[in-house]
Amino acid sequence: MPRAAGRAPDQSRPVKVARDYLRYAQGSCMFELGDTKVLCAASITEGVAGWRRGSGKGWVTAEYALLPASTHTRSRRESGAGGLKGRTHEIQRLIGRSLRTVVDMSGMGGEVTMNVDCDVIQADGGTRTAAITGAYLAVHDAFSTWRDAGRIPELPLIDFVAATSVGMVDGVCMLDLDYAEDSIAEIDMNVVMDGRGRFIEVQGTGERTPFDRARLDELLDLASAGVERLVDFQRRIVAEGSDVAEL
Repeated sequence: MPRAAGRAPDQSRPVKVARDYLRYAQGSCMFELGDTKVLCAASITEGVAGWRRGSGKGWVTAEYALLPASTHTRSRRESGAGGLKGRTHEIQRLIGRSLRTVVDMSGMGGEVTMNVDCDVIQADGGTRTAAITGAYLAVHDAFSTWRDAGRIPELPLIDFVAATSVGMVDGVCMLDLDYAEDSIAEIDMNVVMDGRGRFIEVQGTGERTPFDRARLDELLDLASAGVERLVDFQRRIVAEGSDVAEL
């Protein structure tokens, strides 16, 4: 099928980032991936959960939400732990795991919690991958604020982290599926990687057909190239201190 805006199979959607988007969060950004828009905010608070007390280490946790009007048909607002859908639980745990992989929690300045909120303002596929990639920038900026306040001597970040989606549509492997493509994909996959090209998490499903090892390798190669570009983008934003950036 022809892709929106004439994208090539190995071409991701345009990315836009606006940092310091919220006044009160220690780190925040609006992350746009094509028509998908995710507001990412990172806040550091004193204290950790009971099971973590006495460790001297911090913790990173994430929450994810689709705003009711973010999708084609308005969805009911999810509220409280009992009201969260299984998909929401799965995605916010994925975001938390991905971020914890690149954070040295012994260097967070004691027993503090980094709360990362990812709210999808508009959804057109790839919301979880956009949330992870944008959340990293929010976390970086929150730790920078923490350092500037004298709470830590340096940023406790071990590496970068970014994510993208890949899939097979009409027999063609494609990078960064939008909703129209994702909804009919024969194979759907989300890939999270660090700045050294190592895999953190791979979520892949043969939605309509099984796939062999050769197809898996093709999809992972496509995802690796996509994530590498996103990480390079993150590096540029951090190095240049850009408030607004596009890829």
